[in-house]
Amino acid sequence: MNRARSDHDTALPTGAPAADSIPLPTALLTGFLGSGKTSFLRRVLADPAAQDTAVLINEFGEVGLDHLIVDATRPGDVVQLPNGCMCCAVKQDLAQALHRLLTGRANGSLPAFHRVVIETSGLAEPAPILYTLAADAYLEHTLRCHHVIAVIDSLLGLATLDRFAEATAQIACADALLISKTDLEPLSPTLRQRLEAMNPTASILDSQAVPSPMALLFAAAGSVYKPRRWAAADHTSGIATHAVVLHAAMSRLEFAMALAGLARERGNDLLRVKGLVEFSDRPGRPAAMHAVQHTLYPPHWLEAWPDEDTTQRLVFIVRGIAPDDILRRFSAGAPELLA
Repeated sequence: MNRARSDHDTALPTGAPAADSIPLPTALLTGFLGSGKTSFLRRVLADPAAQDTAVLINEFGEVGLDHLIVDATRPGDVVQLPNGCMCCAVKQDLAQALHRLLTGRANGSLPAFHRVVIETSGLAEPAPILYTLAADAYLEHTLRCHHVIAVIDSLLGLATLDRFAEATAQIACADALLISKTDLEPLSPTLRQRLEAMNPTASILDSQAVPSPMALLFAAAGSVYKPRRWAAADHTSGIATHAVVLHAAMSRLEFAMALAGLARERGNDLLRVKGLVEFSDRPGRPAAMHAVQHTLYPPHWLEAWPDEDTTQRLVFIVRGIAPDDILRRFSAGAPELLA
């Protein structure tokens, strides 16, 4: 179990350039093979708002920007596009590529970009990438992942979710679900219901209606979505979503022991936890909580509740973890499973 480092942790790798006092906003773009992720990435790279952005992509050839990218043929090459966006192809080691970009930014050999977009491969699950960003001390201090977007094909989305566990994991980890190819096939009620059941906290958006890809990638930094009021399971993948309300304020120690114990014992199956909690020692000051597999992130403190609803709520997206196990661990908060 890994605890994402807070601003008070200090140990950085020897030789690492000094980290910014304010971490760079970072967005993760994921989606299964053929989902339309590459088409959306083309729009990202061509967006004028992508100026001062570093974009890590899997392979230049797949993006199809030959008129923009001419000389970058080796993994690790960094190319600056006409709109000021910088691209770096990543074959294997994401951490190494990020260190190289950040080092170039720090020593002046690369322009000073102010945000980062990471594209995953079509077969990659986002959780290990999020773990990399949190487990590497320098990356955790320098980058802050605000938003995960998963692209889903409106034509083949249901069939893909039925066949591939990687696709379901991509949906489970996302903050926003971007529906592609709706010009060919509108989003069906069946696919929408499936996506809502798998990830009740994610917004569902039509890619055709997104005017600026960069605005989408970074629009919701730090926001907290309310869960839809049910628990559901995607039986084909074994992924279930459990929405839990806490009727009593827990201490920070009680909450940390509950969540850390779950992450330690069932981290591989704890795909994501997200929600709002009010601790007993900070009444009226809710904290946005976030965990991915073995990684627990520091609380993000809010000045007040976002609206009149002050219900403490957590959404657990899990694989094979029984609701009773979650309720037992959080018993100090008088938990209730929403059905």
